[in-house]
Amino acid sequence: MATQLQAARAGTISDQVKFVAETENLDATLVRDEIAAGRLVIPANRLHLKTNLAPCGIGRLLGTKVNANIGTSSVRPCVEAEIEKMQAALAAGADAIMDLSTGGDLDATREKLLALCPVPFGTVPIYQIIEGRNVEDIDSKIILEIVEKQAKQGVDFFTIHAGVLKEHLGLLEKRVAGLVSRGGALLAKWMVYHNKQNPLYEMFEDLCDIMVEYDVCFSLGDGLRPGCIADATDQAQIAELKTLGELTQRAQERDCQVMVEGPGHVPFDQIQHNMEIQEQICRGAPFYVLGPLVTDIAPGYDHITSAIGGTAAAFYGASFLCYVTPREHLGLPNADDVRAGVIAAKIAAHAADVARGLKGAAEQDKRLSIARANLDWRAHFDESLDPHTAEAMHREACKEIDTDELPSADYCTMCGQQWCSVRINKEIREVISRKVGGGK
Repeated sequence: MATQLQAARAGTISDQVKFVAETENLDATLVRDEIAAGRLVIPANRLHLKTNLAPCGIGRLLGTKVNANIGTSSVRPCVEAEIEKMQAALAAGADAIMDLSTGGDLDATREKLLALCPVPFGTVPIYQIIEGRNVEDIDSKIILEIVEKQAKQGVDFFTIHAGVLKEHLGLLEKRVAGLVSRGGALLAKWMVYHNKQNPLYEMFEDLCDIMVEYDVCFSLGDGLRPGCIADATDQAQIAELKTLGELTQRAQERDCQVMVEGPGHVPFDQIQHNMEIQEQICRGAPFYVLGPLVTDIAPGYDHITSAIGGTAAAFYGASFLCYVTPREHLGLPNADDVRAGVIAAKIAAHAADVARGLKGAAEQDKRLSIARANLDWRAHFDESLDPHTAEAMHREACKEIDTDELPSADYCTMCGQQWCSVRINKEIREVISRKVGGGK
């Protein structure tokens, strides 16, 4: 059975291409051609497609997508908590889920999450590869066994840190934050101990064989991503990016779908450059960025610093935003943190889609604005990104208003009835309309 890339190159419009095209209101031929060119991916493991997966496309032709990371830790290995987080993420509009679990029974956790996940589902196999063993003890046999086991479970995309090379490690000397990627750090430790090249780089063709068999999409990990703005766009980051460009080509030549992961902390003025050099080096493969966070000084609010950077990244070239929660850098997020992170990333994605003139992107904004101008509270809430929060805030703020039917009120507590510009504007428009229509 052909991969999405093989089928597209052969001129075939797969069922998944048809589904994505219909969802995005596009011609299926355009979607197929973008896949064939390597500029669009549909992460859809053949086995996940047989159960509950609704395919999703990622690429510049389409709307910007949002991923939510969840996963257990050794401190909190409760799978029920991760199911709650996933459900919160999906309810808030996440387009994909990544399971970054490192605690508890990883196979059982993944199985339970996948059974309930209707969107593309990703993992970082290196986390399970070191489960129950020292990093130094891993070898190619263990790596391939774990990767294939996860593929057989139905995982749709893998973060593979194959771009961190032994010769790159010396470039970290001047960094403030050093290595912040777990996968990158683990592989760096292996390389230093054995004085050998990254095993994922050395066995990349073997990994491609597994990816092709199940049509799992590569998400080429950025193990040397900057962990603070002082380290952004440094030699180490760019050296790895050049390797990722090489690996993108190698994977595509072996009929694998590929997207490329990008930096996590980038000052606002460097974001455009980062997006443009990735597009050039990786030949337009979809770019998947963590944030990026534009400042380091906002622990507890990093979903906001991330959304600021995410808007710019999506405007200048990214296709896929990985959310950041308010608890980033502080601890494992809970369901409320996950929801806040997804909403912030969805705002960033939507703002970028509006700014780049994506067809239909601003239609919901216009519908909400019409409702707001008409003081139609019900429609105002329904058209909002988070209707529950919008209505709850409005009702709480307006609890002094003596009405049982709050959505019918013609003012709110921001101005009060007499000072409400929206209400006054509505009255003015009604008067003008009567005069134009010949009324008095």
